[in-house]
Amino acid sequence: MTDLPRYLRGAALALTAAFSLGAFAAEMPGKGVTVQPLKSSIAEETFQTELVMQGLKDLGYTVQPIKEIEYAAGHVALANGDATFMADHWDPLHVDFYERAGGDEKLFRQGVYSPGALQGYLIDKKTAEKYGIKSIDQLKDPKLAKLFDADGDGKADLAGCNPGWGCEKVIEHHLDAYGLRDTITHKQGAYAAIIADTIARYKQGQPIFYYTWTPYWVSGVLVPGKDVVWLQVPFSSLPGERKDVDTALPDGSNYGFQANSQRIVANRAFVEAHPSAGKLFAEMKLSANDISAQNLRMRDGENKPADIARHVAAWIKGHRATYDAWLAAARAAAK
Repeated sequence: MTDLPRYLRGAALALTAAFSLGAFAAEMPGKGVTVQPLKSSIAEETFQTELVMQGLKDLGYTVQPIKEIEYAAGHVALANGDATFMADHWDPLHVDFYERAGGDEKLFRQGVYSPGALQGYLIDKKTAEKYGIKSIDQLKDPKLAKLFDADGDGKADLAGCNPGWGCEKVIEHHLDAYGLRDTITHKQGAYAAIIADTIARYKQGQPIFYYTWTPYWVSGVLVPGKDVVWLQVPFSSLPGERKDVDTALPDGSNYGFQANSQRIVANRAFVEAHPSAGKLFAEMKLSANDISAQNLRMRDGENKPADIARHVAAWIKGHRATYDAWLAAARAAAK
């Protein structure tokens, strides 16, 4: 370039700079844009949330620390533009939250982040086999219900679901629909503490009765089919907009809850303004097994922020081609 006249050298340098800026913009379409992630109080949602956050950072977005909020309020915050995305929208469990916050007009959800999530009621296998308990409505029998009485009031104690998660509405509905109010107490509070007590009772050889979901670490400790069994429900019955939905699974089992997909839900106006982020949200996929495995590591003590960051980095390293394909699709959507 030194052999070129001065004016041509200047033009060449300007052209090179323009190409460099263009390449940078293509690689970093989120440069200068701030993103606010949300998640519920479930600590085990941090892993899948931070994986999305890392993808956004690699696209140039400035990502704020996670704000914790329960699902109903979280959907409203997203619809109002007070936050950008939540990585753990359960579809269809959270359909009422979604619609009440403005539905598709205000919110964006495209693609499935993690499919095949199950929920339901379980009891220990030993008690199930000894008393022939297969369906939750058998606990209308006070003698059977009393087997799971932990506090001495004569009623079965169900380790249940935190208020605000969505599952508690289904459980409360089931207690009425199946005539179980007089024999079952729905124990609510901090789920992590309640389920820890349930596991302790199991290790002491006592009967247990609890609600849980997959993917989650609980089913890695209390293994369905080995330690515990799923209870069936006598018929499908759900609250709200899903009142006529059949909850039976393809194999004929009916646990009382629909099989769910975890999806990324985001503010629609943000996605329309920043299509690279929307494409990333739509493309990302994470297996239930990967989530459960990471959640179990958290339960076993690897639950500090540095641990979770390491888990995210390890997942990306082990799935590099997949991860890079998400980023490539997102960058292409920005052009």
